[in-house]
Amino acid sequence: MIHRMRFSWMIGGAQGSGVDSSANAFAYAVASAGYNVFGKREYFSNIKGRHSYFTVVASEGPVRSVTDEVHVLTSFDAETVFRHAFEVMKGGALIYDRYLEGERLKNQSMLEPEEMERIEKQLGEMGVADNLKDVVKAVNESGVKVFPVPYMDLLKRVGDLIGEQQLSALTRMVNTLAVAVSFRLVGGELENLEKGLSYAFRAKRAIVRNNMVAAQVAYDYFDEHFQGESIGIALKPIPNGTRRILVNGTTIVGLGKIVAGCRLQTYYPITPAADESFYLEDKMEFGITADGELDYPELAETRVLSERGNIVVVQTEDELAAIDMAIGGALAGVRASTATSGPGFSLMPEGLDWASINEVPVVITIYSRGGPSTGLPTRHEQSDLLFSVFAGHGEAPRIVLASGDMEEAFYDTVKAFNYAERYQMPVIHLLDKSIANSTQSIPVPDPARAVIDRGLYVDGDMTGKEYKRFEITESGVSPRVPIGTKGVTFWNTGDEHDELGHISEDPYNRTAMMEKRMRKLELAAREIPPEEKVSVYGDQSADVWIVSWGSTKGPILDALDLLREEGFDRKLAFLQVRLLWPFPAELVREILGGARKIIDVEQNYMGQLGMLMKMTAGIEPTNKVVKFNGRPFTMTEVRDAIKTVLRTDVKRLVTNRGS
Repeated sequence: MIHRMRFSWMIGGAQGSGVDSSANAFAYAVASAGYNVFGKREYFSNIKGRHSYFTVVASEGPVRSVTDEVHVLTSFDAETVFRHAFEVMKGGALIYDRYLEGERLKNQSMLEPEEMERIEKQLGEMGVADNLKDVVKAVNESGVKVFPVPYMDLLKRVGDLIGEQQLSALTRMVNTLAVAVSFRLVGGELENLEKGLSYAFRAKRAIVRNNMVAAQVAYDYFDEHFQGESIGIALKPIPNGTRRILVNGTTIVGLGKIVAGCRLQTYYPITPAADESFYLEDKMEFGITADGELDYPELAETRVLSERGNIVVVQTEDELAAIDMAIGGALAGVRASTATSGPGFSLMPEGLDWASINEVPVVITIYSRGGPSTGLPTRHEQSDLLFSVFAGHGEAPRIVLASGDMEEAFYDTVKAFNYAERYQMPVIHLLDKSIANSTQSIPVPDPARAVIDRGLYVDGDMTGKEYKRFEITESGVSPRVPIGTKGVTFWNTGDEHDELGHISEDPYNRTAMMEKRMRKLELAAREIPPEEKVSVYGDQSADVWIVSWGSTKGPILDALDLLREEGFDRKLAFLQVRLLWPFPAELVREILGGARKIIDVEQNYMGQLGMLMKMTAGIEPTNKVVKFNGRPFTMTEVRDAIKTVLRTDVKRLVTNRGS
């Protein structure tokens, strides 16, 4: 058995107080020391004030999710301590503001009533008073080391050193003090922390310089007051020869769109999808030089389709306009996409249907979140699977693929555009909030794997040539030209039409056109290789299989690692379905044919993948593990769920961890 070091760090504070920048600095500092990192961001759906927290897990080996076991909790407000102090594992550490020890639970005005009631009940059962000092004492008595830090005193010291006496200017650095104390606790080197701060505050050298002064002050304070204190974890630099980047889901998809040759992105702002478009707006001119080479050689494929590195990003008046404008761009011959989340996609099916009947290669990127309606706008859920497959009226072919992590999200983005143009139909790239707002260190994407395939695309003078845009072919795919091509006239309409695009209600024409469009879906099912349809992990001779899709991949793989490390002697395998429509029914039947037990793990109420699998492949999961409280699975939660299912054979297990 291989036991790898895993270190879990959490920071919390009020939304808008710098929690994200602090966590990104810490994550980058750890990654720059050679460790693999995975970070998860949780926040309320308000702009400022409500509680936000960020968990970062570091490991010498692969890490793809977070754990319930917190080694170090770093806080600079009282609410974080009240909420999370008892999540710190024995032997771990709590870092808090010494001057907040008099704070009372009842004074935490931003706590939801239900949460305050739960904390009050927990403290009452433990016989702990509802003030921060007694909570810290109880945590300490349970085996957690506590580190009281006088943040205001340290800020005054920083102010003296940088010549700044205004408290409002200094308080912005309290999060850096908290990060620095925790980084020092685990043996982090100041040089790596500087890299982290440079990453978090990139292009702001004066801010980095001042924050480095704060970091040094925090290091000095730790050495003076906590000399020799340790939690048994030392993040000393380790060799890591792989070139890596630290990214979140919306950024890596944005990079994928640039590399794929997307030249038009439309959107209406919605959480969490808008972050992708914001990133692309920032990169609308992305660094192709006059000689055709990129400032960043690893993205050399970007020059395909255009000698100029430009992408047009348009914020539309609503989601109806967003999909319609993207369709217009695709008709004009450019690779076009729109990005949205569930409520926004709810407005798009009419445009999706129009694109299907007119065989328009448009890409729709969906970041699923908690529903229905506005639901949980900043929380996680995988409830849009069946909606993505069947949205719209009539039988309108589309391809739906789902990514399970950052690497897949990059390459799948390129595939989405290739599929759209090769099969001339809409492609839905289904992601979720967990991927969107998680951070992970991954190898730098390989441009050699980002090959562009435009399908039967004809770009040039067509004068004198007969052209039927919707020509009935054996494959169902017709030669495609952009509107405005010289010598070409054809029609687009939302009605059924003939090969030229003229409206027709003839029953024989209708049958021929429906069969033509559906043949493209059959072609995709045959041509897309098995490794792009599913991924298989573990012992394929196992009689117990886990099936899932999307971001549950990470916690499932990490849970399997945990079980192996614990000496779990049951053979287990994991089937990740990546191509959700057309569903790879025959391949799934082949893989799961010998399974005695099939455990469906999903983050929705119904177990939608299981339903789709039963409908198309005739295979029904024997057990379901579902979660729909708005928080992603953790590796420990999935591990415990698998154990419970195998021990009790419970048919439906609902998990509910997360705060």
